[in-house]
Amino acid sequence: MKLITLKHHEDYGHNWYVQVLHTKQWALFQCSVSWMDFPSWPYLQIKSGTGSTLSILFWAYRFGIDVGFLEHTWNWDYREEVQLDTSLDDCMPPWGHSDLEYLAKNREDV
Repeated sequence: MKLITLKHHEDYGHNWYVQVLHTKQWALFQCSVSWMDFPSWPYLQIKSGTGSTLSILFWAYRFGIDVGFLEHTWNWDYREEVQLDTSLDDCMPPWGHSDLEYLAKNREDV
């Protein structure tokens, strides 16, 4: 069990996260404050259940705040756990060329 964890994430804006008294799966309290690059319409979401005892989300213009009590822990390290390979080698068929190259070479003019 950890007492406090602080994180900052930058993706289409800035997000600051804090978790208090949390394990790998549950947190007593967690909160995030966001300042995003793109504005949005204001909204308020309050929920209970589905992984949280109480969760409150408020968003107005570019500012957002999310507060949760007794809920599943947010996992910030998922990007390191999942390796994204954007190379074209994985898109190639087993015979070594793309479908477009194959179709271009074997095209029949009608």
